[in-house]
Amino acid sequence: MLQNETLVSAAAQSEFAANGYTMLPKFYDAQADVAPIQEGIRVILELLCRKYAVDAPTDTSWNAMTKAYPALIAKNRAWGGEVYDAVKQIPAFMQLVSKAANLAVFEALRPGSVPGLAAGGYGIRIDNPGEEKFRAQWHQEFPGQLRSLDGVVFWTPLLPVTADMGPVQIAAGSHAEGVIPVYRDDAGLGKTGAYALYMDREEERLARYEKVAPLTAPGDLILMDFLTMHQGGHNVSAMPRWSIQFRYFNFADPLGTRIGWCGSFAAGVDFSKILPELVTDGGNAA
Repeated sequence: MLQNETLVSAAAQSEFAANGYTMLPKFYDAQADVAPIQEGIRVILELLCRKYAVDAPTDTSWNAMTKAYPALIAKNRAWGGEVYDAVKQIPAFMQLVSKAANLAVFEALRPGSVPGLAAGGYGIRIDNPGEEKFRAQWHQEFPGQLRSLDGVVFWTPLLPVTADMGPVQIAAGSHAEGVIPVYRDDAGLGKTGAYALYMDREEERLARYEKVAPLTAPGDLILMDFLTMHQGGHNVSAMPRWSIQFRYFNFADPLGTRIGWCGSFAAGVDFSKILPELVTDGGNAA
């Protein structure tokens, strides 16, 4: 049986409670847990490059993810959508998402909870250099996910993340804000869904907190409270930033129980119909 206190130290639990996030270095085994996912991605990119006659190296996962994928979307950006949908169906990815260790981590951070794994709340992000339309701007996880107010984001990279690749940025301690109302704005970029949500009085709220941007390598795990403000950094490097995200939530949370643990955008649900109190008149109405 996994010992929660071994997986998440008392110091990490305290940091999570105080700052709304913590990082567990080398939590996953880079070879046993991550490499099979990278290999699955390589195979998918090899198949798609063959399908679309894209001449790009797919002999290694590194080449496939950093050279073949950019070559594929340079020829047709829509083909990136095929990659995005396909990679989340790699069995090794699903095995990582549902590892017993993840459940133990959630229980350590949420003692007495009844954990759930958010359906549709797991995927592999590919953040391309200079691509703003799909970058996740400052947000809380809850409006875009729902399920329960008491939730935790699991974030882990598939490639080493350097400063110029735009590491995830976190406003430490910002979960103290509680649930922040949101409004919709396509930002002139055609943003839709969760990408088009903006927090009420965002700059004013963010100014209260220190911003951190941990650099990570495959195997490292960042954990964030559903109410912690965070965003995807600006990727100004020459390669895409590949990362895994999934969410666990608490069935016993009163708000989650009230809404029937309903999902949000990924579940095809307009969150403003479920919790209209999340919508503000500031900016454009949601």
